[in-house]
Amino acid sequence: MLPLAQIVKGLGAEVGGSDRSFDQGRTPDKFAWLEKRGFELFPQDGSGITNGDQVLVASAAIEDTVPEVAKAKELGCTRLTRAELLAQLFNAAPTSLAVGGTSGKSTTTAMLGWILERTGHEPTIMNGAVMKNFASADNPFASAVVGDGKVFVSEVDESDGSIALYDPTVAVLLNISLDHKSMEELRTLFGNFLRRANVAVVNLDDDDCEFLARKCPNVLSFALKHEKATFTIEPGTIEEHPDGIDALLVDRREDVGHSLRVPMPGRHNLENALAAITAAVAAGVEVHDAAMALASFKGLARRFDVIGTSERGVTVIDDFGHNPEKARATLRTLKAQDGRVIAFFQPHGYGPLRQMGRELAHTFAKELGPEDHTLMCEPVYFGGTVDRSEGSERIVDLIQQEGGSAEYIETREGCGERIVKLARPGDRVVIMGARDDTLTMFARDLLERL
Repeated sequence: MLPLAQIVKGLGAEVGGSDRSFDQGRTPDKFAWLEKRGFELFPQDGSGITNGDQVLVASAAIEDTVPEVAKAKELGCTRLTRAELLAQLFNAAPTSLAVGGTSGKSTTTAMLGWILERTGHEPTIMNGAVMKNFASADNPFASAVVGDGKVFVSEVDESDGSIALYDPTVAVLLNISLDHKSMEELRTLFGNFLRRANVAVVNLDDDDCEFLARKCPNVLSFALKHEKATFTIEPGTIEEHPDGIDALLVDRREDVGHSLRVPMPGRHNLENALAAITAAVAAGVEVHDAAMALASFKGLARRFDVIGTSERGVTVIDDFGHNPEKARATLRTLKAQDGRVIAFFQPHGYGPLRQMGRELAHTFAKELGPEDHTLMCEPVYFGGTVDRSEGSERIVDLIQQEGGSAEYIETREGCGERIVKLARPGDRVVIMGARDDTLTMFARDLLERL
């Protein structure tokens, strides 16, 4: 909601709103910044809705029982979901680039946005994470950029089916794996998404993506391994470092190589970089220019974000990993370097935990070794109607059944105390989870205690 609000205000609208976190006193710095920027904040009691000319925009998670929704209905206000408003703005742009897939959307969107910015396109960018290239002391929450209106870049969400609302010039599909919906539903949503675009940019290393690409008339592809991908990496040229990855990018249309430096560790980020470069090329950017732009990419907040290393030699990393695919990518990046891993995981809801709990447990059990350790607390919960009968304890049991070292402690604070006792020099502590900005504060506090 925050980046969408930033874009709408940047286009000249008056914007106000409410948030449960505001009422609960969470992340006060963020809300103070919003007020300073001219966003009017209200308690979630309906007081912000005063006349029928207002438009109520609410995320899909907001129930009809919330006072704002009831008041808007009473006054006859137009009501839009977050995705409906975003799709209206996105579809109105002359050139629109949508990034879809189960994992890597925010990073790829930020990479693509930065390439387009560096090559003079002045894009509007809608992201789900703070983009460090655009952040500043004046704007620390730069999850959106307002451009000149000609090019719009956005990540698009399949979890609520809203991906069906977007009609992109360029549609990027990164991967397909289990998250909020069944695999059958995901294949249908993503297949239709690709076919609506002028150009489909597809990862051929993902079997489901490759299958869907066969049904698209105009495809530009990328892959780390697939022998038919338009853009790939020359075998034997990948060099992984703690702070990034180097490789030789190959454009198979001309059999030309380009040096590529991605200032983020992990092969999944090399894959994200290939996706961003391919999408930029589909929008008219030269391959060399796209690759050069990524050398100055600074990454995202909460995407393998190294908070720091304590005097005891314990490194704390803040990460958005919350589904099996994202968690796997983060854990593999950690295990590519020496040192024990202590993984703290806060599930981002009870519903997702039921949907993908078994796969999540398998990921932690498989990717971490016997010397590593996983800690889980109960899922984040801000209120509302949700079945809370199945929690994190079941996932910890499943990890243990598969031979992994895991521990359930109900509260996040309790997990923090346990981590302080467990950690020793050379350990990497990763704080994982979504939908909760206070996880970053938890990570910073943990670093001080370590």
